[in-house]
Amino acid sequence: MLSSGGHALLAVYDEALPAVYGYLIRRTRDKGIAEDLTSETFLAAMDRARGDDPVDPSIPWLIGIARHKLADHWRRMQRTPIPVEEVPDHPGDDQWDVHLDRILAEYTLFRLSDTHRAVLTLRYVDDCTVAQCAEMLDRTVTATEALLTRAKRAFRASYPSDPATSAAKGGRR
Repeated sequence: MLSSGGHALLAVYDEALPAVYGYLIRRTRDKGIAEDLTSETFLAAMDRARGDDPVDPSIPWLIGIARHKLADHWRRMQRTPIPVEEVPDHPGDDQWDVHLDRILAEYTLFRLSDTHRAVLTLRYVDDCTVAQCAEMLDRTVTATEALLTRAKRAFRASYPSDPATSAAKGGRR
């Protein structure tokens, strides 16, 4: 039998599912991982809703759980290179430059260590404060500030300064 928290979670499920999945797919870019993390999010939410401390389930609350599940995933994940999409012969217009910059930034991000990728994504994609990043990554604020500094330095060192030169060298600096 469902508790009142369980019924409240079911009441927001249809509206919350696309929001939670959308949040996760934009950050993982992998349908399978996003689906798994979405399931984990709702299972954790149901466990919490059935607990002794009543909750009022909402989409922001579920996104917070999803953020924790994503951080857990990043902690577990092993480093694997992500291939860059093929570049057409004739890019066309300025929109292509924006698209290429996004691809290069994502590629550079996925070349970093899991911890660096996680802290940069939480801070600059999710717009979390350093304190929130620290909480998500189970670190102190001071350690997270130092990690963020190292991650930004690693990103800048890995990001190709000239995409044409980088492509000619096989994507390595």
